[in-house]
Amino acid sequence: MFPRMASTSRFGFALRVPRESLRNVILGAVRQERHASSSESTLKKTELFEFHQEQGGKMVEFAGWSMPTKFHGKDRVKFIESLIVGDIAELKDNQGTLSLFTNERGGIKDDLIVTKTDQSYLYVVSNAGCADKDSAHIEANLKEFKAAGHDVDMEYLDESLIALQGPSMAQVLQPGLSDDLSKLTFMTSALTSVFGIQGCRVTRCGYTGEDGVEISVPRAGVVALVERLLANSEVRLAGLGARDSLRLEAGLCLYGNDIDETTTPVEGSLVWTIGKRRRQTKDFPGAEIIVPQIKAKTQKKRVGLVSTGPPVRQHTPILSPEGKKIGEVTSGCPSPCLKKNVAMGYVEAGFSKVGTPVQVEVRKKMVNAVVSKMPFVPTNYYTG
Repeated sequence: MFPRMASTSRFGFALRVPRESLRNVILGAVRQERHASSSESTLKKTELFEFHQEQGGKMVEFAGWSMPTKFHGKDRVKFIESLIVGDIAELKDNQGTLSLFTNERGGIKDDLIVTKTDQSYLYVVSNAGCADKDSAHIEANLKEFKAAGHDVDMEYLDESLIALQGPSMAQVLQPGLSDDLSKLTFMTSALTSVFGIQGCRVTRCGYTGEDGVEISVPRAGVVALVERLLANSEVRLAGLGARDSLRLEAGLCLYGNDIDETTTPVEGSLVWTIGKRRRQTKDFPGAEIIVPQIKAKTQKKRVGLVSTGPPVRQHTPILSPEGKKIGEVTSGCPSPCLKKNVAMGYVEAGFSKVGTPVQVEVRKKMVNAVVSKMPFVPTNYYTG
């Protein structure tokens, strides 16, 4: 199979890689802090844009790249917790967690990863597809927070972010690290050099459900690092199609598709992101709406779906066995691993139980589906 390259910035191109034959590490040339294009289209480019083109990549517009930032100051935890649902104070040094920015209506403004480093700052990665919205939200709240006498500052990082994913990741990466990867467990990170490139942050996480890392790299060194990794025959470039099928098989949400400002964490089946202490203190935006939903039933809920026949795509109607519309698909694709179609979407709460038969309307034809547990394919995160 000829490997194609991917950049999940606003550009990318697709390659579908079967998970069961994932001998090769997937290298997603993933994301980078905001970097404006000089082209007339005003689309944004990562530092790897020209590299992708040289590899013959077909580039398409896409908004799902990431924006790394740092938060300094003694009140940095208090500040970030004023905006998100996670319990950052309880994290150990160099441990991270997925969390959610929420609005006062309980909706999800964006998802992000927050890492509590041992260098007296928080390392935060959010979606640069939401960069303008997130930046305005953070900066407005930061100004008020500092005006009240609190100590915190924010810094946007001039770095690129690539993802090295798959069962051979440790074998490929370990020779280039002084740190022992066996001690770097899922959602922990280390500031280190990678194949001689100084100042890289390696975090054991990813968006595929597989073992892997995301590497934050000083912009000047990212092309050299990608070329160094590709010199290993185990490494292949992968695009948006591969990434999307892998994240969907793993039951992972895509912001803008599966979660947005009209869905709450409870409706989105993301209650686990809300820290237990935060549920008690109710001191995050929308808490008065979100917390009561944890015990009460919501009108809709995000569920997984499995079907056969024609693939199920975003906006496909979900119907009851009697033909009543009960929801809509938010993401869907054929699963290379299961050889079936997998999807996720929102249905009326009464139809959310695993095993419930439903129908999906594909090209004006009714196709049988069943509500299924997620992840569809077991994840392979490294926990030690």
